[in-house]
Amino acid sequence: MRLPDDRDEPLFPGEDGDNLQGVALLRSGLKLSHLRMIVAIEEHSQVSAAADALNISQPAASRMLTEMETILKAQLCERVSRGVALTAFGRAFARRARTILLELREVDRELSALKSGTGGSVFLGSVTAPAISLAVPAIQQVSAAYPGIEVNVRVETSNVLAHELLAARQDFIIARVPDDLNPRLFNVTEIGIEKACLIVRKGHPLTEKPVVGLADLPHYDWVFQPAGTLLRRRIEELFIAAGVALPSTVVNTSSILLTTAIVCGSNAIAPVARDMAVFIADVGAQAGEISILNTDFEIDIKPYSLISVKGRALPPSAKLLYDLILQRSRTLSTG
Repeated sequence: MRLPDDRDEPLFPGEDGDNLQGVALLRSGLKLSHLRMIVAIEEHSQVSAAADALNISQPAASRMLTEMETILKAQLCERVSRGVALTAFGRAFARRARTILLELREVDRELSALKSGTGGSVFLGSVTAPAISLAVPAIQQVSAAYPGIEVNVRVETSNVLAHELLAARQDFIIARVPDDLNPRLFNVTEIGIEKACLIVRKGHPLTEKPVVGLADLPHYDWVFQPAGTLLRRRIEELFIAAGVALPSTVVNTSSILLTTAIVCGSNAIAPVARDMAVFIADVGAQAGEISILNTDFEIDIKPYSLISVKGRALPPSAKLLYDLILQRSRTLSTG
């Protein structure tokens, strides 16, 4: 389905006369492109960045903003030091606009599935650990039972995934609600605690120690997730609480592939989700030539949850995968 640009006709134009009596916004010229624009402004907090995201010029974007404010008879944005911020009217309009655009996407997905005879598609985002232990087995079940369902998986940090979920780029996510977002926006079902560990290459000097303590670690290079991520903060908290100096030589990356490559080619240490570490170590190829250090401390991270947006129903295919992941998490918890 192609969403119109700023030259399109009004959303649900009024040729049909009486059927649209009283629908003031639509009859005043509201367009799909207006909905896309207000959502883009909310996401980027800059008119110029919103214009780039929609592949239109900044003057065209500014004109669309003026049109929206004229139609709605309300100020939608106000200038701030680094761009624009939505007013209360703007936030309300953006919330409804996002819902409408999501419904249109669902129309496209449902009709495409009907035309092709397949089961539709699912968009799932996950942090690393449950992607391995929960999402993969559930996806295998879905694929075996419903081979027509297409599953799209994105592994990222909770912050990225939560914003993508609000932007309707994901159906649901396995993650945590970031501190900068209102938890009232989400349906949250806690399903597990992520455990992490430290990995090194096979033959690393630290593998000769039966048990490794924090004081043994700062002298080596480290590969960390970007600053501010939960795992990075947890490791830093452990060092600080123990009065041990933080590592001084650090490479920052969110890529597990690059992390593993650096670890395998040096004496660097990296904290990763334990499920991922076990998976890599079990592969046995060069990329899996790692060892998990036996430490005298645990690396437990904030619990992760199944998260969806309040008031937004999951499509049937997404609900199927959601339920399987929830069922598997309860099975693992009981076991």
